[in-house]
Amino acid sequence: MSAPVLSIIILAAMFLLATVLPLNMGALAFVGAFLLGAVVLGMSTNEILANFPGGLFLTIVGVTYLFAIAQNNGTIDLLVRGAVRLVGSRVALIPWVMFAITAVITAVGALSPAAVAIIAPIALSFAGKYKISPLLMGMMVIHGAQAGGFSPIAVYGVTVNGILAKTDLAFSPTALFLSSFIFNLVIALVLFVVLGGRNLLSSKVGHFVEQAAEARMAVSVGAKAGTDVPFKGFGSGMYGPRDPAGDGVEATKERSQRIPQLVTIAGLIVLAVVALGFKMDVGFVSITIAIVLALVSPAAQKGAINKISWSTVLLICGMLTFVGVLEEAGTIEFVSNGVAGMGMPLLAALLICFIGAVVSAFASSTAILAALIPLAVPFLSTGEIGAVGVICALAVSATIVDVSPFSTNGALVLANAPEGVDKDQFYKRILGYSGIVIVAGPVLAWLALVVPGWL
Repeated sequence: MSAPVLSIIILAAMFLLATVLPLNMGALAFVGAFLLGAVVLGMSTNEILANFPGGLFLTIVGVTYLFAIAQNNGTIDLLVRGAVRLVGSRVALIPWVMFAITAVITAVGALSPAAVAIIAPIALSFAGKYKISPLLMGMMVIHGAQAGGFSPIAVYGVTVNGILAKTDLAFSPTALFLSSFIFNLVIALVLFVVLGGRNLLSSKVGHFVEQAAEARMAVSVGAKAGTDVPFKGFGSGMYGPRDPAGDGVEATKERSQRIPQLVTIAGLIVLAVVALGFKMDVGFVSITIAIVLALVSPAAQKGAINKISWSTVLLICGMLTFVGVLEEAGTIEFVSNGVAGMGMPLLAALLICFIGAVVSAFASSTAILAALIPLAVPFLSTGEIGAVGVICALAVSATIVDVSPFSTNGALVLANAPEGVDKDQFYKRILGYSGIVIVAGPVLAWLALVVPGWL
C-alpha cells in the first residue's frame, strides 16, 4: 500500500475515532504524525516536529487569553449592556441584538462555542418570556457567532489565514471575513422572516435593559459565589471554570472596575489597528495587550490561563503537524492530482464544500478546515478556478453546519431550551433545520462565491 493511500486511511480513522469517542483529534493527529512519519516514512522526530505551527500556537493562545481577561474584568458585560440599550421597547430587535453581540464576541477572539455558551442562556430565556420562536433565537445566536468567526483576529480567521500564509496563493483575509459575515447575515434575515420575526414588529416591552441585566446577573451569580454557573448549557468546561458571564453587571458600576474595562476596549481597538493596519503578528500583539491588561487589573487575570482553549490549541497544532507529514508522504499532491483529474474544477470545488459540510456537522469545524485547505492548495494553485472563492466557500460550508444538535453550538442551544418548550420537538426542529443547512449551505456558498468567479 502506498504512503499517500495509507495516510488517507489514517486521516479517516482519526475523524471516525474523534467523532464516536470523546477523544481530542489533535492528540490523535500527533499520534498519526508519529506513526506515519517515523514508522512508515522513516522521518526523525525533529523532522516531524519541524511541522509544528509555533506561530499559530502563539496566536491562538494570545487571542483566547486576551478574551478571557476581557471576560473576567466585566468588559463583555459592558458590551452586552451597551447593545441591549439599542433595543428600547422593541421586541423585534431582541434577536438581532443577540446576533450582533455574539458576532462581536467571536470577532474579538472567542471561540464560537464559548460565545454561544455566554449568550444562548440569556437569548433563549427572552425567547420564552416574549413568545419569540426558540428556534429563531437559538439560530440567530449561532449564526451570529459564525458571522464574526472569520475576522482576522478571530480563531477561525487566524487558523485559515495562517495556513494560507505559508502558500503561494494570493488570498484576502477581508474577503474571508465578509463572505462569512454576509452569508450568515442573509441566513439570519431569512430565518427572521420565516420564523415569525415580522409578527414581533408590533410587540413592545418595557425595561428591557433592566431585564437583560437581571438575566446577566442570573448567569454570573455563580461566578461571584465561587461555584459553577447555574445555566443549563454544557460544553463550556473546555474553556475553564464555568464563568461565561465574567464578573457580572456589578463590575460595570464600580469606578475601580470601569477603568480596566475601558482599557480592554482600547486594547481590542489597538489589536485590530496594529495587526490589520500595520501587518504585525496577531499572536505577539494580542499577548502583549493581555499582559498590559493583567498589569492594570491583576485580579482580572486570575483564572484566565485556565480559560485559554487548550483543547483547541491541541487540536489545531496536532492537525497541522499531521498535515506537514502528509505533505512529506506525497498525500497532498496525490489528492490534488485526483481532484484535477476530474477535469471539472467547478464540480471539484462543490465536492470539497460538501465534504467540509458533512464531516463538520459531526466533527470539529476547525479540524476539517485544517485538513481540507492544505489538501486543496495544489489544485487551487493551477489557476483553473478562483482560489479565494473556493476557500471562502469551504470556510462557510464547514462552519454554518454548526447549527447541528450534534455539534457543541447546537447542543448548547438545545440544552438551554426555554421552560415549557417540548425538548423532543425542539430537537427535531433543530435537526430538521441543520439537515437543510447541510444540504443547501454548500450549494449556496458555491453558487455565491465560486461560480461567479469574482473572488
